[in-house]
Amino acid sequence: MEKFKILVVDDEQDFLETILKRLKARKIEVTGMESGYKALEFVDTHDVDVIILDVKMPGMDGIETLREIKKKKPLAEVIMLTGHASVESGIQGMQLGAFDYVMKPVALDELLEKVRQAYDRKVIQEGKA
Repeated sequence: MEKFKILVVDDEQDFLETILKRLKARKIEVTGMESGYKALEFVDTHDVDVIILDVKMPGMDGIETLREIKKKKPLAEVIMLTGHASVESGIQGMQLGAFDYVMKPVALDELLEKVRQAYDRKVIQEGKA
């Protein structure tokens, strides 16, 4: 498996723990944060290749977190994740530079394929920078 670093941001503790456990079992370097604020602090001090970001979170929601991440790390690839489908939030996320928008529940293999695609795009973009 490629050596990329993933940050998963989700306020649902059970989902976060499950996804972290399953990614770590596949030897993927992954960190979990339960809020947009903590994710922004983490991004300030750590390199991350792909961010999986929940849309609906208390405090700073995923859309606002995405906006702030893109200001700090314009080449960061972000996959928006939600259990509450909203075409509006999906469009807004894509306009702000999200790589893709995925619905919960999502199969791990499907999510990993999106992560690989996002990582490949990041590598290409960095090569052009």
